[in-house]
Amino acid sequence: MTKASLAGSCILVVEDEALIAMLLEDAVLEAGGLVIGPARTVDEALHLVACTPRLDAATLDINLAGRHSGPVAERLIERRVPFVVVSGYGGGESFPEAARNVAVITKPFIAAELVAALVRLIGVARER
Repeated sequence: MTKASLAGSCILVVEDEALIAMLLEDAVLEAGGLVIGPARTVDEALHLVACTPRLDAATLDINLAGRHSGPVAERLIERRVPFVVVSGYGGGESFPEAARNVAVITKPFIAAELVAALVRLIGVARER
């Protein structure tokens, strides 16, 4: 079976827990992707979304240092950047309507599942 590849894709990692952020980074890098971040707060994530010219996809934790990441989801949607929620809190039902059906990977996650979800999202976004 061929491993999914993120070769050359720019992936924003939004995660406030250092260990989880490192695992996310490792999964992206091992699949050939480029990591933007990690952003550990809503403000850092908003800054990276605004200032990074190319984002192919993102991983997004729901709770960032006690703040809901909904504003980050909204900006990603505005920029048409697909994202997957990586959270121990469940799904994206507390996100804006446009993000309610977003893919959710629960913590602890399996790297191959995360990469496969990102590859699917990037593929769908490129077809539009």
